[in-house]
Amino acid sequence: IPHTPIAVDFWQIRKCPQVRLFFLSHMHSDHTVGLSSTWRNTIYCSPETGLLLSHKLKVDKKWIHPLEVGEKFDLVTMTVTLIDANHCPGSVMFLFEGYFGTILYTGDFRYTPKMLEQPPLNNRKQIDVLYLDNTNCHPEQTIPSREEAARQIKALIQRYPDHNVVIGLYYLGKESLLMELALNLATWIIVSPQKLEVLELLGLLDVFTTKEEGGWIRVVDQSQINYSAMVEWNKTHPTIAIIPTGREVKVLHEKIYVVPYSDHSSFQELTEFVAGLKPCSIIPVVKNHACEAYFRRYLSSKKHQCLQMPIS
Repeated sequence: IPHTPIAVDFWQIRKCPQVRLFFLSHMHSDHTVGLSSTWRNTIYCSPETGLLLSHKLKVDKKWIHPLEVGEKFDLVTMTVTLIDANHCPGSVMFLFEGYFGTILYTGDFRYTPKMLEQPPLNNRKQIDVLYLDNTNCHPEQTIPSREEAARQIKALIQRYPDHNVVIGLYYLGKESLLMELALNLATWIIVSPQKLEVLELLGLLDVFTTKEEGGWIRVVDQSQINYSAMVEWNKTHPTIAIIPTGREVKVLHEKIYVVPYSDHSSFQELTEFVAGLKPCSIIPVVKNHACEAYFRRYLSSKKHQCLQMPIS
C-alpha cells in the first residue's frame, strides 16, 4: 500500500523496500505468489490461515503471527482489525488505522449485510481508502446468492438419482457447500488424502472420507474435469460433474455442469457495500479492470474530512 509500511498479499520484498508489516488475507495461490519456506519476516493473518500457511507452504511457525478476528491490535505506529471476509476458511479483510488515515482492504470477499451491522464497520467510521475486490464488478452480470446456487446444485444432483457426482474445486474454498450437500443428501464426501489433511486441520464437520466406496459425491481438482475424464468415469458408472464457480468455464461434455456459486461479491452486493461505507476513494484490487466509475455517486460527500492519500 503506497506511502505506508504495509503490504497485503505481496511478497516481492525487493519491490517494496519501505514495507515493514506483511499481511496475508487468505491462502488462495494467487495471493501467495513469492511466499515459500524461505520467508524470513513476520506475517500477520487469521489463525486458520496461519495453520494452512505452515502446512502447505512450510513457512516456519516463528514467522507466523495469527490475529483473532474482530479484535483491534496495536502495531506501534498503527492498528489493525481483522474482519471475516466470507470468502473461504480463514479469509479476512484488514482495517488499518494510523498516521496515513483509515484504509479498508477487502482482499477477496463475499459481502453480507452483517459486515456493516457489526463492529468495527457499524459505527460508520470514515474510510479514506477502500481497496475493493472488484472480481464481479460487471453491472450486466448476475451472480445468485450462495444459498440459491446451493439449491441449484442440489436440484441438479436430484435430477440424476442413479449417478455418481464429481465436484471440481481448488485447494481451498466451498467447504460449506460440501458439508451442506453431505448433510442434505445423506452421503459421505470422498476426497483425496491430501485434501482430508486440510479439512481436518480446519476442524470441519466429520463428513469427509478417503474411501472410494464411502459415498457417491467425490471432490477432485477442477482441472481434472475434462472430456476424457468424463468418458472414463461413465464407463464405470453413470456420472455427472459439477463446477461451482462464478468464472467462465468452457464445457466440453454434456454431463459437465457449471453452476454460478461464487465466493466473490456480486455487483449488486458491491454496490450495497460501497453505499453503506461511503469511502472517500476506491482502489480496485483486481488491476485488469476498473470499477470506481460505477460507485462514484456513493463516495463520501464530506471531502474536507477525508485524508488525501496518494495512490501511487
